[in-house]
Amino acid sequence: MHKLLQEKAGEKLLLLGNEAVARGAIEAGVAFAATYPGTPSSEISANLYQMSFQSDLYFEYSTNEKVALEVCAAAANSGVRSMCIMKHVGMNVASDAMMTLAYVGVKAGLVILTADDPYMFSSQNEQDNRYYGKLSGLPILEPSNVDEAKRIIPYAFELSENLGEPVIVRTTTRLNHSTGPVVLGELASFKTKGEFVKDPFHLVTVPAVSRNLHARLIERIAQAESLSCDSPYNFIQGNGSSGIVVNGVSYNYVADAVAELGIEDRVSIFRVGFSHPMPGQKIKEFLNRVEKVLVVEEGEPYMEEALRALAQQAGLTLEIRGKAPDLFSRLFEYDPALVREKIAAYFEVPYQAPAPPELSDVPEIPQRPPNLCAGCSHRATFYAVNKATEGMETIKPTDIGCYTLGFMPPLSAGDFLICMGSSTGTGGGFSRATGKKVISFIGDSTFFHSGIPGLINAVFNNHDITVVILDNQTTAMTGHQPHPGVDMAAFGRQGYGRVSIESVVEGVGVPHVSVIRPYNVKKSIAAIKEAVDFEGVSVVIARQDCVLLARTLKKKTGRPFTVNPDKCRNHRNCINELACPAFYIENQRVCIDASMCTGCSVCAQVCPENAIVPLKEGN
Repeated sequence: MHKLLQEKAGEKLLLLGNEAVARGAIEAGVAFAATYPGTPSSEISANLYQMSFQSDLYFEYSTNEKVALEVCAAAANSGVRSMCIMKHVGMNVASDAMMTLAYVGVKAGLVILTADDPYMFSSQNEQDNRYYGKLSGLPILEPSNVDEAKRIIPYAFELSENLGEPVIVRTTTRLNHSTGPVVLGELASFKTKGEFVKDPFHLVTVPAVSRNLHARLIERIAQAESLSCDSPYNFIQGNGSSGIVVNGVSYNYVADAVAELGIEDRVSIFRVGFSHPMPGQKIKEFLNRVEKVLVVEEGEPYMEEALRALAQQAGLTLEIRGKAPDLFSRLFEYDPALVREKIAAYFEVPYQAPAPPELSDVPEIPQRPPNLCAGCSHRATFYAVNKATEGMETIKPTDIGCYTLGFMPPLSAGDFLICMGSSTGTGGGFSRATGKKVISFIGDSTFFHSGIPGLINAVFNNHDITVVILDNQTTAMTGHQPHPGVDMAAFGRQGYGRVSIESVVEGVGVPHVSVIRPYNVKKSIAAIKEAVDFEGVSVVIARQDCVLLARTLKKKTGRPFTVNPDKCRNHRNCINELACPAFYIENQRVCIDASMCTGCSVCAQVCPENAIVPLKEGN
């Protein structure tokens, strides 16, 4: 049985933050969950997915975040507790549905989990999704530690049902990927089937209906503010005359810093865990009892701006500071040392940062830049594209996925990227604006997520672009989750359909479609050259299993390769044009690490002297 499905109420379990969220959902009786995978939220979905095969929980990997929220909205309005999980940029995709769902509301609890990513460990931006609370009028909860992440989920479902609205739970990477002790609670029973009651004059958002629904939403926001003031997740610690207002994981840094600096008697800490609507009355009372306030929050000055507005309403003129050149930045994530340093400076406490440890005798750690895996078929595809377009001036928009790493030299297969699915749309724009040949790269999962509309647009407007769909049969970057083009039978899962990329591409009217096997370099180059020479929209589907997934599924791969030193003339085409991480230099000669080589044979096809050969059995 999955460890998160075990009863063990009252016992402690060491859990990843994302595991704690998943356990909290099960304890809340969630019966319907949907997601599009995205780091740092992926492990929440992975655990719910695994548990769905051992319980009555319905779970799906949806085509994109908007669809995920739409299916959850339908379930919640049929009386089934539902959860929609995404990373922060996924909220942009889901927001089209979310903004009006706030008007419609829900009949059973619906929690929308957004995992924000300060410092952009795995993201294209570090947007602060607390502003979606203001934009939509939905409540936001923010846990500070792993155990609280588990406890806050059942609270979020109860709050959702109390208000009749979806509730947003915002986490950050540091919390999602931290490990901590969690006290397990009772498991709730699943209500897996509901009943939809038709009420079109409250549920069909034509203008006349939406006007009334918006007025109702405003009333619910006022109700939510009252609940925020009484929430156990908004609490005050200490009785000092100076204040610190803090949220999320930064609360732990602040609490430790105040103790370590010995200023507990000087400081009152207001920890905000129910952050939208802000607990206005409770904050005004707090501001009345302190002389000045330091706001500690990663990201944007969300609470700082709210505190200043509340202080003005209360006729207060105390100092409120947070984001400033001498204090906290809007950039990146915070850490204990930074928070301790800034608190010491603000409260004028003598503080000497600890001397860094002496490391002069420790050898320098070799740098390992991000790179495509050894044997990754994307590398072969990029090489083939580069060879097919030698001497041509091209523009190569790319997209979100493992293959984004292809923008690095020597492959240099990526010139522009803004969001999921953008390569097909921007490709058409570049083609029309510059007149140059455009080759757009997009992965299979990303194609289904949001690449299809851009391709349809290119067909309709007759853009001169070649779209290369990198089909490795999985959503590889976030941990090998399925997508509509995956054969689920290969994973032992029955009851799923499968969507053919070729059928979709041909169905939207693409006039030139070809499928290549990237490990066959010569044929791939020829097929890509033909597609690039075609005037209008062409699509090349580069199909090869993700090499890591193939190993997991125990699919047969080739023998590792080695370099024959008698034939090698040290031209280094293999390194300079492919840059596979299985290569290394020893005594100024090219070598292959057999433990990394997957036997794809691409380098052997590139070598002008045929000096790269399969390793003999037993070597």
